[in-house]
Amino acid sequence: MTSHITPRRHRALLAAGAGLAVTAALTLSGTGTASARGADAASTTVRPAGHSFTASLNGEASFKAGSVTASCAASSSEPSAGSGNNKVPDAPANSNASGPVTSGINAPTYSDCSSSLPVDVKVTTSGTWTVSMQNGSPITASLTIPTGGFVLKSSGLANCTITAAPDAPVTFPATFTNGSGSTPSRITVADAEVAVKVTGGFGCPTAATTSVFNAVYDVKDVTDPAALITVGD
Repeated sequence: MTSHITPRRHRALLAAGAGLAVTAALTLSGTGTASARGADAASTTVRPAGHSFTASLNGEASFKAGSVTASCAASSSEPSAGSGNNKVPDAPANSNASGPVTSGINAPTYSDCSSSLPVDVKVTTSGTWTVSMQNGSPITASLTIPTGGFVLKSSGLANCTITAAPDAPVTFPATFTNGSGSTPSRITVADAEVAVKVTGGFGCPTAATTSVFNAVYDVKDVTDPAALITVGD
């Protein structure tokens, strides 16, 4: 999936060779995971079984490396016919007696992003990403980017290529909040670190190896819009 991004509310993407923090993207902390593992993990059930869902950005997604920050105002992951992604597993696979429940998701798109300089930016996402939900207090989640599943290229003032998960899949932590009434369930990513590789010439932060990502995504049931995607025991 490819998004063509034009500067809008400019913050900071490339700044004196330190920028392009957007490389954090979903860049849904290294190779760790937020989900509890092992025999002592709580039982988890994601409902409704077999229902498809979307994940849409609520607010802005921000990406930061050092003092440099960029933001995107639009991002979403949508189900697609035949992929099997963006779907709660069918019963009984939607339950795990001692651990998380995992779903594949289509690579999210990003658009309406801002930067501090007049650069042209193209973001390409690819592959099947995954989200795992683990019941608990709080409910935790982990998001995984496949190898090379997020690539940002800039042109103009600086010609850079930034790749998230450059050498292996990267998993980063989040929290999941069950919705109520008209409020959808949400996944919150807070200060998640993502491994990146930066290549390019003048103005490219080639020494950067990580970036930090913050975002909130609304998770909505598209099989039954009146229902909520929830995590429990």
